[in-house]
Formats: sequence, structure tokens, C-alpha cells
Amino acid sequence: MRIVRLGDVSPQPWRNGGGTTQELLAWPAGSDWLLRVSVARIERDGPFSAYPGIARHFTVLAGAGVELSWQDRVVHLSPRSEPLAFDGADPPGCRLPGDATDDLNLMARADAGHSRLQRAEPGRAWQPHARWRGLYTHEAALLGCDGSEWPLAAGTLAWDAEPDGSAWTLHAAHPGHAFWLSLQGDKP
Repeated sequence: MRIVRLGDVSPQPWRNGGGTTQELLAWPAGSDWLLRVSVARIERDGPFSAYPGIARHFTVLAGAGVELSWQDRVVHLSPRSEPLAFDGADPPGCRLPGDATDDLNLMARADAGHSRLQRAEPGRAWQPHARWRGLYTHEAALLGCDGSEWPLAAGTLAWDAEPDGSAWTLHAAHPGHAFWLSLQGDKP
């Protein structure tokens, strides 16, 4: 089990000045990552960056939410919305209906396998067949696995790149404030 705390990662400004990103993980390390997890703060309206060949997953953690728009659709997301998956080659425009938002991002190379971001339900065991798995918790929580428990501070990513098949269970967290992330080894 590896732990990365948001408070230990410095925010990096975007080139377009529209916000900042705190990269929690690029796995494996280096420029040839297969999977990337970050928390972004969107401070003003503007387009997302294009990432050809990347499957993107996005969810609003805090704030009034966002309006993402493509040529053929518009999606409104708030902290209560389910995570959204989309093709990184087709980046949306982004409008803030209120103040800045904090958002969780999972990006995975499309040829690396099937990636997923989903809400974690406290008390329910989670056992994906994955080559990489993680939990991001926006509030303090407790993660259980094989009789062991790990207390997690707010803004923590717990992850494992060699899952042994054991189940993880989230405890002591408010519903909707934690997310399972995974990368299955098979192609989507």
C-alpha cells in the first residue's frame, strides 16, 4: 500500500492561467506513464487540453461545479454527480457557473487497458481484477484490507501497483467523498 497526500504536492500553474494541478501520481514514474492521477483547481472558464490516446475520467470534488461542452452535448457536473469518462482527444470547453472548483482526474493511456473512476461506497468490499488500483478520499477515512486498517487524511491517494486480489473496504467516510480508481490489464 502506498500513500500520497495532496498537502505534500505543490500546485503547478496551467500554461493558460486557468487553474492549477497537483499531480498525485504518474505510474510508472517518468514521461512514459500509463496512468496519471491529479487534483485540479479550475479558477476560470476555458478549454480543457487535448490528450490524444488518453482515456479521461473527471469528477467534481468541491465548488459549484462545471459545465463541460462538446459540439454535440453539454454536461453539468457538481460534487453530487457521478464521475464522467471521455476521450482525451476530444477536449471539452469548460464554464464555471460559480466560483472555482476542485476536481479529481484520472487519465490512462487507452492502449494500457480499461481504466475506471467510481464512487466508493462505505462498508462495501471492492475487489477489482486490476493491475493497478487506488482510493482517493476527499475527507478523512479508514481503509481496510485483510484485517489491517489504514487511517487516511483528507486529500489522500492510497494505491497498489501489484494487487494481490484482496478486497479493500472503505470505513468511516461520508458517502460520495471517496473514489475507487483502477486500471485493468486487458484492453478496453
